[in-house]
Amino acid sequence: MSNVRSLEPTILWNHFADLNAIPRPSKKEEKVIAFMKNFGESLKLETKVDQAGNVIIKKPATPGMEDRETIVMQSHLDMVHQKNADTAFDFSSQGIDMFVDGDWVKAKGTTLGADNGIGVAAIMSLLSSSDIPHPAIEALFTIDEETGMTGAKELKGGLLHGKIMLNLDTEEDTDLTIGCAGGIDVTATGTYATEPNTHDTAIRISVKGLTGGHSGTEIHLGRGNANKLMNRLLSRLATECNIGIQSIDGGSLRNAIPRESVAVITFSSNNAAQVNAILSEMRGIFKSEYSHTDPNLDIVSEQTEKPATVMSQSFRDNFLNAVYACPNGIYRMTPTIEGLVQTSNNVARILVKDGSYTVQCLTRSSVNSEKMDLAEAIRSTYRLCGAQVSFSGEYPGWEPKPDAAIIKIMTETYSELFGGHAHVNAIHAGLECGIIGANYPEMQMISFGPNIYGAHSPDERAQISSVQKFWKYLLEVLKRVPKR
Repeated sequence: MSNVRSLEPTILWNHFADLNAIPRPSKKEEKVIAFMKNFGESLKLETKVDQAGNVIIKKPATPGMEDRETIVMQSHLDMVHQKNADTAFDFSSQGIDMFVDGDWVKAKGTTLGADNGIGVAAIMSLLSSSDIPHPAIEALFTIDEETGMTGAKELKGGLLHGKIMLNLDTEEDTDLTIGCAGGIDVTATGTYATEPNTHDTAIRISVKGLTGGHSGTEIHLGRGNANKLMNRLLSRLATECNIGIQSIDGGSLRNAIPRESVAVITFSSNNAAQVNAILSEMRGIFKSEYSHTDPNLDIVSEQTEKPATVMSQSFRDNFLNAVYACPNGIYRMTPTIEGLVQTSNNVARILVKDGSYTVQCLTRSSVNSEKMDLAEAIRSTYRLCGAQVSFSGEYPGWEPKPDAAIIKIMTETYSELFGGHAHVNAIHAGLECGIIGANYPEMQMISFGPNIYGAHSPDERAQISSVQKFWKYLLEVLKRVPKR
């Protein structure tokens, strides 16, 4: 931690370290809300916590900047909590254990919280500074961005007066994001009949070591989905070896590509050689297919206690067929923007045990009608196995407005500072800008940030030199905010 605090710019990294000492999982942000409220009040700045838990801190312009447009600066307080299976860590009570590795800040076996903690720390740095020129600032710290964007959804109109919003939640330092996809949570649930286990052997199978990552911004990279791979494996075993399935437990969060899945199966000892041969064969197939994207992918198995019951054979077959048929990954590319995913689905979480099951998906699209069409296709798929399928957490996309004045200012500033041209784009992920814009339709918005790789996974890391570049860029942009 001391190494992180000594990095430049020290004001930003120290605020990041302070923030990362506070547990802040999505939907459990009480501690970080109190932390941020105390922060604003300690600076004797106008500080408000709204009915949703969003924190708004307002700071007047520095001398000579009073005639500039007020800037809304926005980042989210919550972070994705992911850890490696062999990492002992309690997110509810421990601060993130950070370390410096060359040009990177990383965490020991967990997510780092740079998404969106670096953005939060940058805003905190401006609020606490005494020597940085800036126009009037309305700092908006939202909650629950990662699992529903409820903070942005419940933000009322009239609380903010700025005409320009800088969202600090983009993870490539060459990108200026001016649009994003919307999303919807699709959840299939149900119960199933069990039958007595008649087999004499039981094993626990683990599909593990996948790369995972962000189910929006990294869905186009073709990384393996542990839930889909486990289902493929179980379908093969069920077809050829007449296995029983006691449980399946894969993935964790909707916005994270699943990295691990575990299943307990039963079979006759007479079929042990065939089961082991299929496991070995599928291990080789998976490692070959995903050698570039998931080099650490593995399938391991171990003996376990025989369960008393397993899924009924009819449910087993219907459920495996439904998961097999469920779309995953890219559904359609955007025809007007080269390389941009338009619509996708992530089969994020599967839990089947003790007579009940849940499948959680996150469906994204920049075209609302296509988003809902894919969600309906997924609903139809799981209805075939008798599931109840619900939609929730829908949020809109953010329509690009490339002619906005702030975009011209930021592109010109980027070229002057760094040479070349910033990449003005839209992304296949949810940003709060579209939701906030529903209540503030006249507000110009743009999103940018430093290089943060591996977000939503324990491989998350923030590039030190890029944070320095981002900070320099932000300070210069604030100097160029137009007059009212």
